[in-house]
Amino acid sequence: MPKRVMVGQVISDKMDKTIAVRVERWVTHPKYLRRVKTHKNYKAHDEKKEYKVGDTVMIEETRPQSKEKRWRVIKKI
Repeated sequence: MPKRVMVGQVISDKMDKTIAVRVERWVTHPKYLRRVKTHKNYKAHDEKKEYKVGDTVMIEETRPQSKEKRWRVIKKI
């Protein structure tokens, strides 16, 4: 089964070996049938602490690293 891959922007790098990534996507509103932009924040594993706030990164789903961390950074875009 392929792993999910998402692209988002780093919004926080203050944690140790962890970054918070904001992923935005467009969804259709069920009642009004208009496209609406939504977002969700994911915590991703950053082993070398090389990504800073404002970087656009690609994250991949992985096994649970901690209570909330289930993603890891693949590369910087």
